[in-house]
Amino acid sequence: MWAVIVLGAAGFVYSAASLPLERLDLRFALLAALTIGVTSRMTVMIPRISGHISVSDTFIFLTMLLYGGEAAVVVAALKGLVSTLFFSRRSIYIRPLTIIFNGAMMSCATFVTAVTLRLFFADVVPVTHGEFSARFVIALCVMALVQYVANSTLAAVHTSFKTNQPGWQTWSKYYLWASITYFAGACTAGIAAKIAEIAGFYALVATAPIIAIVYFTYRTYLENIEAMSEAAKAEAAAEARAEAAAEQAEQARKHVEELSHYIAEQERIREQYAQIEKLSALGELASGVAHDFNNTLAGILGRAQLLLGMKDPERIEAGLKLIIKTAKDGAKTIKRIQDFARQRRDHDFRPVSLDQLLLDVREITRPRWKSRAEADGVHINLALQLGSDSALVMGDESELREVLVNMVFNAVDAMPEGGTLTLATREERGRIEISVTDTGTGMSEEVRSRVFDPFFTTKGKAGMGLGLAVSYGIIRRHEGTVTVESEVGRGTVFRIKLPVAEGASAAEPSGELLPLKLVEQPANNTHILVVDDEEHVRVLLRDILESEGFRVSLAAGGREALGMLEAEDFDGVFTDLGMQGMSGWELAHAVRELDEQLPLAVVTGWGEVVGSSEQTAARVDWIVAKPFDTEQILGIAREISRRRESAADSAAA
Repeated sequence: MWAVIVLGAAGFVYSAASLPLERLDLRFALLAALTIGVTSRMTVMIPRISGHISVSDTFIFLTMLLYGGEAAVVVAALKGLVSTLFFSRRSIYIRPLTIIFNGAMMSCATFVTAVTLRLFFADVVPVTHGEFSARFVIALCVMALVQYVANSTLAAVHTSFKTNQPGWQTWSKYYLWASITYFAGACTAGIAAKIAEIAGFYALVATAPIIAIVYFTYRTYLENIEAMSEAAKAEAAAEARAEAAAEQAEQARKHVEELSHYIAEQERIREQYAQIEKLSALGELASGVAHDFNNTLAGILGRAQLLLGMKDPERIEAGLKLIIKTAKDGAKTIKRIQDFARQRRDHDFRPVSLDQLLLDVREITRPRWKSRAEADGVHINLALQLGSDSALVMGDESELREVLVNMVFNAVDAMPEGGTLTLATREERGRIEISVTDTGTGMSEEVRSRVFDPFFTTKGKAGMGLGLAVSYGIIRRHEGTVTVESEVGRGTVFRIKLPVAEGASAAEPSGELLPLKLVEQPANNTHILVVDDEEHVRVLLRDILESEGFRVSLAAGGREALGMLEAEDFDGVFTDLGMQGMSGWELAHAVRELDEQLPLAVVTGWGEVVGSSEQTAARVDWIVAKPFDTEQILGIAREISRRRESAADSAAA
């Protein structure tokens, strides 16, 4: 803007100083006054922006043809100032700097036109007063073209900065059409110059009122047409709004009906799917409970068969106590499943120990986070942090257990590579907080914000999206709150806060069975290593093998077993399949790296789930399914002993 102002001022000063005073007369003063004072107010609005184009360009052209370029530059600059000032006072406020800019822009454009005409025609005034010729027509065209290009370019650049649009787009959209007015103005100026030469200047002035009447008539016509167009558009818009409002009202009524039906249907579906979600959890529990019961049955069956061949009353009593303990453990497992599956028959709340509840949940879900996970080679450690000091809450134990089981299942699903699952309680300000923390994949903020929405799931077809929604409703029914914190790649924490039940008391915990004493048997030269993380199964296998005089060593896990294998020699190995830290398959591969010929038997509660391909890959000699028979174990042990003797004979030979 400042560059245009400086250049325009320079052009104005130069032209004023170079005015051909010998040519200027009263007619010039009249023409200048007419251009600046009257025609500058006769404008055409530029469509879609707050700008105008004045018809005074015709009189500027006429001034240039009759009195030269310098006179035209002075008149154009003053016309730009006056016309802009007129519109600023009449319709819209225009800043003083913009008024000066418009005058400078007219000065620049007209100065460029005058310089161009001087380059091509030296002095255009003699061309005007000469005969009507091709040279005169060319002069008119050059004058119109240069004035149009210079003026519209400067205006387009200025407008593009105001409207934040590209300069070329602004010029083509708002100023391209104005070329007609410039060429029409140049032609009119040429004709007027010839009329002034033939009939005299004052004859030309006499026609000005007629021209003004025609102009204002045409302008009034355009304004009426525009007003009618706007009225028609307003009427059409009003009708469209009325139709749209009626249509929206009808749609709103339909939406209300559909929404009412949808809410009722959703409530019905939610109740159905809540039960399905519970049955789905029971199905997952059942697949793991089969493993636990195979372990239980193995303990009972093996111990009973062992007792059949015993005569020692002390050993018989010890074996029977083990059978009783194992059977009670099985009964506890059944009770936990029954408690989980029990339907809520009333709304009566009773005192519930959350510490004991977490202990129950750990055992209920053990097949999911331990047995089943370890069978897949995934190791999950479940840690308990009980800090509520045996405080109680009023609630439905079955419902609260359902909530925690669901959260444990979700945590296990979030740790496909294994990790740590922590169940914790703590008392704070009259409320007990339960936290379920995993070190799994975590959730994004979008998933976290929708985690309690009904039917929202990230498990695809494997989930129904109702587990946490139902859990949220249960916690709210217990006058509690549940929140979730999660970070992608770091894990998730669910926090449940429930009010403490004042004055309530809990039942006394039952005592544990005393440890049993077993009678030792004479040793045998065949040395067998038994590996199992379940103590009663480990001890049972030892007792079965020692009943025929085999030497037995016990290991509670795979890593302990590897240490023992590296420290001493064994003739055979019995190992469980699903163990924490190192599975039976992993141990088998490690054993084969130490000794390719060592007899190896895998004992598993998963039964026929174990495939022959896995057995072949791990180079395992025997697969023993729980519950196992005593003779089956002893038969394998005898085969191990036979292989040992054969190897010894081969070495001696």
